[in-house]
Amino acid sequence: MTWDDRLDQWDVERELASQLEDSDWVTLQEAATRTGVSRAALRTWYRGDLIPSRLVDGPHGPQRLVPLAMVAARAGESPRLRRKWEQRLGDEALVELLQQRIDDLEARVAALEQRDPPAHA
Repeated sequence: MTWDDRLDQWDVERELASQLEDSDWVTLQEAATRTGVSRAALRTWYRGDLIPSRLVDGPHGPQRLVPLAMVAARAGESPRLRRKWEQRLGDEALVELLQQRIDDLEARVAALEQRDPPAHA
């Protein structure tokens, strides 16, 4: 490879990197984590041309990237995945409600202790 060839390749790599930084292209693992779609399903989707994908050099060799927005949109069309998201959101809402109740009870206990200090203290 000549010096000019290497410089051309470097320019292409820099342009691709800048495009990826300004987009929502993520690794398969990140897409799976953020959307709940399995990596196997993601592979099926990009192999079937249902979503676009790119192969780029990563820290440990080539890695596949997919557009997160398109993965999320496609996942939103799946009744099974929608139920999974609703369940997760339901669980998170329940935890939030319970945390609020605990905070309220702690505030009431603190107010009662200030009004009537414990006898053993």
